[in-house]
Amino acid sequence: MRPVFPPLVAILSVIASVHSVAAPARPNMVIFLSDDHGLRDSSAYGAKDIKTPNMERLAAAGLTFDRAFVASPSCAPSRAALLTGLMPARNGAEANHSKPRAEIKKLPAFLKELGYEVVSFGKVSHYQHTGDYGFDHFAHDKFHEDIAVSAAIAWLRARRDARPLCLFVGSNWPHVPWPATGEGYTAENVTVPANHVDTPKTREARATYYAAVGRMDRELGEVYDAAREVLGADTFFLTSSDHGAQWPFGKWSCYDGGIRTPMIAVWPGRTRAGSRTDAMVSWIDLLPTLVDVAGGRPPDGIDGRSFAAVLRGDQAQHRDRIFTTHSA
Repeated sequence: MRPVFPPLVAILSVIASVHSVAAPARPNMVIFLSDDHGLRDSSAYGAKDIKTPNMERLAAAGLTFDRAFVASPSCAPSRAALLTGLMPARNGAEANHSKPRAEIKKLPAFLKELGYEVVSFGKVSHYQHTGDYGFDHFAHDKFHEDIAVSAAIAWLRARRDARPLCLFVGSNWPHVPWPATGEGYTAENVTVPANHVDTPKTREARATYYAAVGRMDRELGEVYDAAREVLGADTFFLTSSDHGAQWPFGKWSCYDGGIRTPMIAVWPGRTRAGSRTDAMVSWIDLLPTLVDVAGGRPPDGIDGRSFAAVLRGDQAQHRDRIFTTHSA
């Protein structure tokens, strides 16, 4: 009896189907960073006297983190920790205005290895440190170059590169100097925190700080809308702040007001709309998380750990403790 072999055409068809399986598409990613914005100073986090409708819009569309923390309550160390995945003592950027060591592999390099174009507009690293991080393109990283956000949107709309994109956009708001007026907020309609001294000058300053927060929120909405328009509704979008506001017990302190940061992530099809989590995450976790979201393997040998499982709803907790450092 002659052996029965499958037709050669069928064998070749199977081989062809195996070799034609496409690699999973890498999602476009947009990260919007605010500057000196306190967690409590947002209607998305329960504030009654200040309106941040775009933060609320993101919260309604994605996952809000109630226990996200920075690695340092000052600008340069905080941002260096994000972009290296290392605590300040390990990356070398401990004091404000300091840089991480040149030999350390930084976030853009990890994403470029995955085929990404990695771009920065505005205050993403600490002002003019941006050129040290290896971005494919960066612009408007000087102090309060508020044109950065509109320039980022114009660049995005003109972009023709076929690579997946990771775009960082850094707002200078609500970093001082705050606007000259309250832009609708007045000394009478602001809340002075219990750990502040309630004086007329405090109230006037709070009103102008609220105006600065409002400017940041408008920029956030503009970037979010442009990202979805140009890159598609399935774009991964995350917003956070480098540390707390420049108020007592805020920036430059390791109190909650200095180190606890707003963070909201929208990842359609993965994050559950309108959800919140009390998973403790740190800014050092953002590097491995973004690599994970991009489809790569989070790197070994860094302090950060990916919380992509929290984003997907597969995990309710992340860290059981947070470490934060500050060097004057």
